[in-house]
Amino acid sequence: MKTILIMRHGEAGPMQANDAARALTSRGHTQAVEMGQWLAQHYPPQAVLVSPYIRAQQTAQAVLQNSSVSFEQTCQDIVPSGNAAVAIDYLETLISMHDTLDTWLVVAHMPIVSYLVDQLVPGEMPIFATASVAVIQYDPETLKSDLVKLVNPTS
Repeated sequence: MKTILIMRHGEAGPMQANDAARALTSRGHTQAVEMGQWLAQHYPPQAVLVSPYIRAQQTAQAVLQNSSVSFEQTCQDIVPSGNAAVAIDYLETLISMHDTLDTWLVVAHMPIVSYLVDQLVPGEMPIFATASVAVIQYDPETLKSDLVKLVNPTS
């Protein structure tokens, strides 16, 4: 079994013309650090896929500040308008190529984070608060998954 952690970025600044350039607010940074501490205690990530958008990159950086990962990649498929089916195919391919890595963190955005969960666990499409993490148990042999829980930051 593998663990897939689907995370929405922390709170970001207001909408602007260049959505990709939106940065985390101070609250968003605090949320990311908090969830990074929780992940380090419960599900330390070994591999990370992160959206190229600034707020997702900043979230991943804050989450991983006290962690060491073996694989990290920026992924163009997990932007807000991305195709979740394509992204999950890519993630499953990476998991099969790096079979010694058991815990994968994906840092992305609404609505794709909800669609990613639905691709892995059909019928489950949670609404993510900022910096929330969905914990999914994934069997690479059967390609079946179970949503274990959705964890929200307290800040």
